[in-house]
Amino acid sequence: MTTPSTTSQRRDLAAALRLAAKFELNEGICNHFSVALPDGPDGRPRYLINPYGVHWSEMKPSDLLLIDERGQVLEGEGEVEATARNIHIAAHKANPRHVAVLHVHMPYATALTMVEGGRLEMAHQTACRFHGRTLYVDHFGGLALDESEGEAIVAANRAEAGADITFLAHHGVTIGGPSVAVAFDDLYFLERACRQQVLAMSTGRPLKLIPQPEIEATAREWRQVLVHQSEKHFEALMRIEGL
Repeated sequence: MTTPSTTSQRRDLAAALRLAAKFELNEGICNHFSVALPDGPDGRPRYLINPYGVHWSEMKPSDLLLIDERGQVLEGEGEVEATARNIHIAAHKANPRHVAVLHVHMPYATALTMVEGGRLEMAHQTACRFHGRTLYVDHFGGLALDESEGEAIVAANRAEAGADITFLAHHGVTIGGPSVAVAFDDLYFLERACRQQVLAMSTGRPLKLIPQPEIEATAREWRQVLVHQSEKHFEALMRIEGL
């Protein structure tokens, strides 16, 4: 498989940030997306990440910062938010197969982190996309302004190596994927699955859960089309937006 170039990774990451703003998945100038690049000439890890203070709706490939494993800026101008440094570097280290890591406080997914025992329930076919891929961190460690919260995320993700979606109690969600396209597609459909659940719960009626055999079968079907659908969806969104 050909490794995407730094130029294409910059384009995709900037596009994902602008698309997230379009769908109102961001929160102010907070939250952050990152991509792990091949190690530098010195053999040290390198990441692309959005700078603090640039609104996602105006993000350009040239705005993205190139940083090292300590969060030090190697290329670009701007600030790496402390929470971005601690969450993203930790997440990439925890699961190297996550080339892209997206962290947001999107409304409906975050709402589930605010509910006692909140979980994404298997009550709709979209939710089944995330069956067996979801981790819940039920301890709230504050704003992740120091490395301890990042290390807590590392520990949780190493214990659940198959997880791509992490719900952080009282905080938000983090999504990891093998590419920006796949991670963004998960981001998009996770919020829709959570919205469907919150709307269903708002009726006051109990959720009607899908039987376990059908959950497993539907999850397998999702896995079969996940990468192809994600790439086509991302390409279509970029085409529509002229990105």
